[in-house]
Amino acid sequence: MLIQAIVMLAVLSAVRTAAKSMREDIADVRAAIVPVVDNVRELMVRTAPNVESASADLAAMTHNLRRQTADVQAAATEILDRIRQQSARVDQKLTDIFDAVDRATHFMTDSVSKPLRQISGILASAKAVIETLRTETPAAQAPGVHSAGDKDMFV
Repeated sequence: MLIQAIVMLAVLSAVRTAAKSMREDIADVRAAIVPVVDNVRELMVRTAPNVESASADLAAMTHNLRRQTADVQAAATEILDRIRQQSARVDQKLTDIFDAVDRATHFMTDSVSKPLRQISGILASAKAVIETLRTETPAAQAPGVHSAGDKDMFV
């Protein structure tokens, strides 16, 4: 039993030494961490209002940006609708103008070409009459084609 008591006292002494060593290590860690934590707390206390203000400003800017984007999109849509309407109007006007020019061209062609064809026909007939009158008779042109006995024959 005495040996057992001595072993127990040795274990108790080792546990006390280990506990004392752990307390010193924990105190050293606490001494190193506490200033860092205090610095972080102080930094958070100093920067928290700025961060909150910056986040509020960022939220306001985002809200304004969304609103302005919606306004720009509405304006662009309105402009595109107006451009479509104007292009449809211009297209209709140009179509009407080209149709009128086409009708006028057909009318002028018919108005001018019909009398020109008539005049051309009259001139061609006058030319044919003049050429017929200017030429000599066919018998005078070919005197030796008929034989003497064929004078009275008419074919």
